[in-house]
Amino acid sequence: MAPILQSTQPWVEKYRPKQVKDVAHQDEVVRVLSNTLETTNCPHMLFYGPPGTGKTTLSLSLSLSLSLSLSLSLVLCFFCRPELYKSRVLELNSSDDRGINVVRTKIKNFAAIAVGSVGRQGGYPCPPYKIIILDEADSMTEDAQNALRRTMETYSKVTRFFFVCNYISRIIEPLASRCAKFRFKPLSEEIMSSRILHICKEEGLNLDSEALSTLSSISQGDLRRAITHLQGAARLFGSSISAKDLISVSGVIPQDVVQALLAACRSGDFELANKEVNNVIAEGYPVSQMLSQLFEVVVEADDITDEQKARICKKFGEADKCLVDGADEYLQLMDVASNTMRALCNMPQEFFHE
Repeated sequence: MAPILQSTQPWVEKYRPKQVKDVAHQDEVVRVLSNTLETTNCPHMLFYGPPGTGKTTLSLSLSLSLSLSLSLSLVLCFFCRPELYKSRVLELNSSDDRGINVVRTKIKNFAAIAVGSVGRQGGYPCPPYKIIILDEADSMTEDAQNALRRTMETYSKVTRFFFVCNYISRIIEPLASRCAKFRFKPLSEEIMSSRILHICKEEGLNLDSEALSTLSSISQGDLRRAITHLQGAARLFGSSISAKDLISVSGVIPQDVVQALLAACRSGDFELANKEVNNVIAEGYPVSQMLSQLFEVVVEADDITDEQKARICKKFGEADKCLVDGADEYLQLMDVASNTMRALCNMPQEFFHE
């Protein structure tokens, strides 16, 4: 087995499933798409759900399988001349290619070429349609999505669109209604652990049960994130990886830091809370990550009433929105700490200036 440091390929790509049936935990989606492969009767598709659950992987493996399943001569054609596959599948990341000009030029031109080239290309048989994969389609502007409607209608006989997104609500209804929708579920801890253990076996890593549980917890159902953290830890710490090693490479804030801030809020001591907030900022911890971890602790706490949880979580949401808009991290975390203190200590509303 080659040493870990000699492996330069990202493990996310190295262990990406190559076939539709190998995508984990999305049984209903895989079953429907497997039937699609048998008939090659493929509609436009919309894959949505949390990141790292297999949406892009499934769209790529489906497009490859559709291209290779039509005939034996076509299989040989694609294995001998992979450039034909590239001429039949266009993959765009809508985070970069998100404007209306991309729809009017790159997408429309690619779809239009298929009209005159269905049947044979360079003496080889070709699929009956092209496939355009739009990854992170929820990043596309509304104008670009509206422009795409006409393109889909015009070239529907020779082109199929696969939309991949995290938030289906950001896809305009006219586009969503033209697609077969497939929802991807977050991966369970059992499924993630099984996949991680397989990678550990292949790479010669030693991961104890605590480290495995920690990796599943900090990844929150995102298998891509889990594999990335695992490879990062292997690079830094070698073949034996502990839970502490995984936390240090993941960017997760140590639990004792989170608990210290919450304890300061419980105490009602403003100076102590300010000290803990300053500590978070000085250590360079992302405040958005702190809000996420504080949220989990507060929601699961048995000694905090539902009304207190509601007041605190409302402030978490407001602060998170402000951070997205570019607000100062110290001021937002101090605001959260102050309001959490007020809620937990049942301080009157007028104790703080709104």
